[in-house]
Amino acid sequence: MTDTQQVDLVVLGLGPGGESVATEAAGAGMRVVGIDERLVGGECPYYGCVPSKMMIRAANSLAETRRVDGLAGTAEASPAFDVVARRIRDEATDDWDDTVAVERLEKAGVRFVRGHGRLVGPGVVEVGGTRYVASVGVVLNTGTAPAAPPVDGLADTPFWTNREAMQATTAPASLVVMGGGAIGAELAQAFARFGSRVSVVEMAPRLLALEEPEASEVVARSFATDGIQVLVGATVGAVEHADGRFAVSVTDAEGTDITLDADRLLVAAGRRPNLSDIGLDTVGLDPAARTVETDERMRAGEKLWAIGDITGEGAFTHMSMYQAGIAVRDLTGADGPWASYHAVPRVTYTDPEVGAVGLTEEQARDAGVDVRTGSTPLGSSSRGWIHGPGGDGVIKVVEDRAAGHLVGATSVGPAGGEVLSMLATAVHARVPTMVLREQVLAYPTFHRAVSSALADLDG
Repeated sequence: MTDTQQVDLVVLGLGPGGESVATEAAGAGMRVVGIDERLVGGECPYYGCVPSKMMIRAANSLAETRRVDGLAGTAEASPAFDVVARRIRDEATDDWDDTVAVERLEKAGVRFVRGHGRLVGPGVVEVGGTRYVASVGVVLNTGTAPAAPPVDGLADTPFWTNREAMQATTAPASLVVMGGGAIGAELAQAFARFGSRVSVVEMAPRLLALEEPEASEVVARSFATDGIQVLVGATVGAVEHADGRFAVSVTDAEGTDITLDADRLLVAAGRRPNLSDIGLDTVGLDPAARTVETDERMRAGEKLWAIGDITGEGAFTHMSMYQAGIAVRDLTGADGPWASYHAVPRVTYTDPEVGAVGLTEEQARDAGVDVRTGSTPLGSSSRGWIHGPGGDGVIKVVEDRAAGHLVGATSVGPAGGEVLSMLATAVHARVPTMVLREQVLAYPTFHRAVSSALADLDG
């Protein structure tokens, strides 16, 4: 028999946003049940943001050592991957154990249930033989999982996703990365700097195809310096694994067939939403959908809210947390502001970093915006010149000519993600371009190059 319990709110999926909603709702006096079959905290602290950036930080320290020549004398570094592997295990993930996260949740007043929860009607979730009937409703935060493309032979091999890569204890002698987006690019460069011979295979005509072409060019130059083989406009036809090695059959952009041999294969070809088995059909939604559509208050239906990756507004921890705050305001009857996505920031943590906010030039033109753009190489700025090796980059701004404010911007450089903050504020607040031009920017800083990009709007 099914045990039925009355509660106020059920949060299904406890990634960063779900954990935040559950904690804040409990703090507001609600009886909250949080359900997750995986690790509390989600992908970010165990397999994504935190451990990957820890690995990247370590890899970049090796690259900086190699830049000592010509700057400060000579230096040698011997990569030791076990050092960062131990740090990821012990400091970042507690050996992939969420005990501390669960305790934090329960201390905040949330009842935690480990298991696979499913909707069985509006405001009702069933898990492990117990049915929770929520008077307020249900918040979905089920996230995404690594996707594997339908390549012949791939499913029968021990390929890596980002999850296995974060649990690696040694850097492979050779690595093929399938996918040149943010995750593939970040991990390809990190492993290359730890001594792996790396090849990246990307179907699109360039790395980081969702970003500005100028950003892709800078990252491609950095990859060449790191000795990474990059095949763009290429497709993977088949994968084989025998005697501990992978054979990846690739057709390059010219139609030439190539076989890449490697110790490991990392598949970074996108992510799939965890929506297929959570009972969406019981609340009138399509279980085959790739996203859950929400309104500006994150409402997805009767007694139903959705936040995070599954909303399709950006698979970023910061987006999940942003939407969590909106959902909590609606759940508790507080006033807005409500959701707006015109100035979503994103950073790819390659070296140099690629920060971007709002629309790219192509996206703005496709949206019918009367576009004016300006750009400047970071190396032409005083700080870029002073920085020397590793100082490659570009600042690009995209202006709505008629409105007179920026609708997008890209900042590539050693501190690309940090310089982005001023551009994100400008896009979010729709600050007039003339006002941006009037700012006094400190000298010599990387962000001072923004003035040069704005000046270039005049052609």
